[in-house]
Amino acid sequence: MRLPFLAAALVALAPVAQADEITVFAAASLKDALDRIAADWQEAQGDTVIVSYAGSSQLAKQIQQGAPADLFISASAGWMDAVQDSGDIDAATRRDLLGNTLVLVGTGKPAPSPVAELPALLGEGKLAMAMVDSVPAGQYGKEALTSLGLWDQVQGQVAQADNVRAALKLVATGEAPLGIVYGSDAVAEPGVGVVATFPSDSHQQITYPAAVTTAADTPQAAAFLDSLSQEPARSVFESQGFTVTP
Repeated sequence: MRLPFLAAALVALAPVAQADEITVFAAASLKDALDRIAADWQEAQGDTVIVSYAGSSQLAKQIQQGAPADLFISASAGWMDAVQDSGDIDAATRRDLLGNTLVLVGTGKPAPSPVAELPALLGEGKLAMAMVDSVPAGQYGKEALTSLGLWDQVQGQVAQADNVRAALKLVATGEAPLGIVYGSDAVAEPGVGVVATFPSDSHQQITYPAAVTTAADTPQAAAFLDSLSQEPARSVFESQGFTVTP
């Protein structure tokens, strides 16, 4: 007669599964796509996903200084290399997650033009770019302009921003007539249009590596990373202008 009561007591004492909190440090260009993906994950899994966005260089340095991140998604292999060399990511979890394009954007719906016409299109205006010596989008942009013989002509007019989304905002608000951002940024901001796409051979391949940090304190970080290459996350990334690495 006591068995039903004993079973009920055991159920009452059984540990209740607790939702995890996953902290993701991600390149600023991922915001629109990753916000949607994180919300979908939270609804499906019950875990809280907190995403901190900034330039990859800034995030990498914060991780190296002990910032509590479970997952790092960089817009540059170089900055992922840096945190791997310092022992701050689990190298076994590292993978190339996404790809992107590099574009020249203008306010509204600008007429498509060859990249070679950039100096003439710019006139006396400013060219918005992410920090050209540290932020991946800025580094890719400077590399492309140098490769095409345009950097010396426009470098004096470059308005550098902390990250690619800040550079995008300068164009969207009319503070700069033109800017160099990722193709995914142009998709995310209705206030700008693509003037030209930089040739893929004018800059290094744009790759977004991702990895779990060595400081991660939840096994769900690896599960969330795995989900980013699968549906429905894949479709979200693709709809935002990214390519998903197989």
